[in-house]
Amino acid sequence: MAKLYLKFGDAVLKEVPLSQSATTIGRLPDNTLRIDNLAVSGHHAKIYFNDGRYVVEDLGSLNGTYVNNKRVGQATLIHGDQVLIGKHVVEFKNEGAMALGASAPKAGPAAPKLDATVVLDTRQAQHMISEKGAPVPQARSMSGESVPAKERIAVLTMVQGKTDQPKYILTGKLTLIGKSEMATIRLKGFFAPASAALISRRDNKYFVAPSERKIKLKINGEDSPNLRELHEGDVLEIGRFKASFTFQD
Repeated sequence: MAKLYLKFGDAVLKEVPLSQSATTIGRLPDNTLRIDNLAVSGHHAKIYFNDGRYVVEDLGSLNGTYVNNKRVGQATLIHGDQVLIGKHVVEFKNEGAMALGASAPKAGPAAPKLDATVVLDTRQAQHMISEKGAPVPQARSMSGESVPAKERIAVLTMVQGKTDQPKYILTGKLTLIGKSEMATIRLKGFFAPASAALISRRDNKYFVAPSERKIKLKINGEDSPNLRELHEGDVLEIGRFKASFTFQD
């Protein structure tokens, strides 16, 4: 029988037997496999039986679904595959049919969707997967953080406002700006929002958007309520927070 094993670190939190009905994974209570973590979207992914094989499909989640460290829109699962959902690993085991064939990932969504899910810096999560044996080619940034080789990396330098450090190197695929403990760029101050803005990185480009409709984000002094690409020299402004965006040489 095929089963899913929900893991966090080395601990197995839950075991779920699979049938030919779809198994949904997400943060909301109506999912078959609920993961109560802010890095997980309300309805994050599903696993279903199709043509004699089990398939995992991302449901447009914010942080994405990864199979053996590769982001997928849809992929056939084979025995031993590691599915990364937020900070949790869902291991697929089907000992009765270990010769189902190799998984065939397809490209995920072109851009992240913005919802109430807190974004996850995937460096720690990728490390969890790479420890299982999947190699991840990496270089080192000036901050010591692991980043993919030959990537164009941006820097956010504080101009105004209180944060936990004056400069941030944006190595993560998704970066949260806010007061939340899960934020990569931690804002300080009594009136600072828990979640202010999201910066996403894809194809050597960076994009920013306010995390909530009520947040007023400005780029170069102009209101920017929607997803917008960032360029060299852009200045981001949220309340008293102001920072300049540049690329590393």
